[in-house]
Amino acid sequence: MEDGLFGIHGKALALRSQRLSLLASNIANASTPGYKARDIDFDAALQKATTQASGNAADVSKVVDDAMGYRVPLQPSLDGNTVELSTEQTLFAENAVKYRTTLSFLEGRINTINRALRGE
Repeated sequence: MEDGLFGIHGKALALRSQRLSLLASNIANASTPGYKARDIDFDAALQKATTQASGNAADVSKVVDDAMGYRVPLQPSLDGNTVELSTEQTLFAENAVKYRTTLSFLEGRINTINRALRGE
């Protein structure tokens, strides 16, 4: 029923949340020697998540694991760390805006359903 009411937006929200956590981890480890920045291919993950029959949290985690890869730095550092802080911050901000947009859409959909149930 979730897919019928919310379409792909529920899964997109879960994937964006996972990506925010991953990007925050990259930012937190910007000065950790040898740390390898990771990211997910959001489009591939969403495509895979929407083709699966169920949408529980374990499925979303598996989709994220399958779509995850290491980021190739534009400027390698001497200590082996591949985090480029400006890139990570930009991607984090962009993903946060998209997360909020998806959340706003879902809130609007829920409000519409509530008004319909109340007969407004």
